[in-house]
Amino acid sequence: MSMAAISCALVLAGTPVDATLTVSTTHASQIAVGQSDQSNGPAVPAPAPAPPPPAANPVPPVQPGSSDPAPDPGQGDIVVTGRQSNPPGDPFQTVNAKSFEATQAVDKALVGPVALAYEKGMPKPVRDGLRNFLGNLHEPVVFLSFLMQLKPGKAVETVGRFAINSTIGAAGLFDVAKHRPINLPRRVNGVADTLGYYGVKPGPFLFLPLIGPTTVRDLFGNGLDRLLLPLAVGGPFKRLSYTLPVGVLGALDRRANFDEQLHKIRDESADPYVAARRFYLERRQAEIDELRGRSSKIEHPYVSRH
Repeated sequence: MSMAAISCALVLAGTPVDATLTVSTTHASQIAVGQSDQSNGPAVPAPAPAPPPPAANPVPPVQPGSSDPAPDPGQGDIVVTGRQSNPPGDPFQTVNAKSFEATQAVDKALVGPVALAYEKGMPKPVRDGLRNFLGNLHEPVVFLSFLMQLKPGKAVETVGRFAINSTIGAAGLFDVAKHRPINLPRRVNGVADTLGYYGVKPGPFLFLPLIGPTTVRDLFGNGLDRLLLPLAVGGPFKRLSYTLPVGVLGALDRRANFDEQLHKIRDESADPYVAARRFYLERRQAEIDELRGRSSKIEHPYVSRH
C-alpha cells in the first residue's frame, strides 16, 4: 500500500497524522524507488543523531539522605549589597553600642548592686547632704555661665544661693536657699549649656566608659567645668584624697537616683542603647531650650554634671 493511501486511511479514521507521514504521492514513489535501489546494493548506515547541547550550569541531583543542598545555578552571579549607614549624630554607633553593652554588664554585676546598697545603708539626710554639698560647689560655674549668657539677674540669684547655703546651710550641706521665704531654686548650667545656648551643635554622640552618654560639646564643656574649682581655689580640690572619694560617692548617688529610669530603658525598650541615646539627647536639648525661655518636659537627668 502506498504512503498516500495510508495517510488517507488515517485521516478518515480520525487519527492525527504526523507530519513525517504526510507526504505527497511523488515523494512516496521516490521513497519506494529509493528502497528498491537500496535492496540491490549494500546498506548505507543512517547518520547518527546530533547529541543535545549541554545545559548551561548543570545542577547535580541531591542524593537521598544528603544534608548538602544542591548548588544554586546563579551562585556565580555578583550580588551588590548596601551597607547600613549610622544615624545622623551618631557616626560611631557600632563602638558606642559595644561600650554601652559592656558598661551595662558591669553595672548589673557591680555598680548597680553597690549603688543600691549605698542608698539603702546610708541614711537619707547624709545622702542629701552630700548631694547638696556637691551642688553648692558647682554654683560658681553656674554663676559664670549666666554671665556669659548675658543673664545678670540669674547670675545674681546664683551668687545669693551660694552665699546663703555656704553659710547658713553649713558649707552647702543644707539647701536652705530653695525653701521659703528665699525661694531660690538650684539651676543647671555650665560651659556646655552656654555653647548650646549660642547655637553650637552637640556634635557626635559618644558613650564612654566611666563617663557614660555625652557629646563632643558636652565632653569639652563639662571638662572645663571640672577644671574651674581646682584652678581657681586649688588646695584640697586638687588632691586625690578629696577627688576620688567624693567622685565615687557622687557617682553612686547619681546611679541610685537613676535606677528607676535605667530599668525602664533596659526592660521597656526594643533597643536599650537607642533609648538611652534618645533620652540623653532630648534631656540636654530640653535644658538648653529652658535657658532660651522654652518649656522643658524632661524631669529626670540621665547624669548629673557636678
